[in-house]
Amino acid sequence: MTRDQAETLVSSAQKARERAYAPYSNYHVGAALLGEDGEIYSGCNVENSSYGATICAERVAVFAAVAKGCRNFEALALATGGKEPAPPCGMCLQVLAEFAPSLPVLLSCPEGDPIETTLEILLPRQFNRDELS
Repeated sequence: MTRDQAETLVSSAQKARERAYAPYSNYHVGAALLGEDGEIYSGCNVENSSYGATICAERVAVFAAVAKGCRNFEALALATGGKEPAPPCGMCLQVLAEFAPSLPVLLSCPEGDPIETTLEILLPRQFNRDELS
């Protein structure tokens, strides 16, 4: 991923964060997923008064990509609030691992430079199809 692609991806995640619906936690998250088709699929967290019906930004982005026929991903950018960038939750990490086990991940927040990591570092023992047999 080039520097320009990384900047565009982080910017897309930050814009998605602005659209988050988080009246209960007030924790706004945006995600931008770069598909191998070159498209950016974005998502934001959407909370619900029935907390279990809430969905994270990362899964919204993955599901939007899959719905449009993209199942191979090049990178993810995540934009959160706070003073430090935060990683995806475990459920989102596992959903991402289904499609891209070694996905590059950029974690960003309003201040400072994004942190570069990978899905393998964030979720070292991924559950996969081989575990089902």
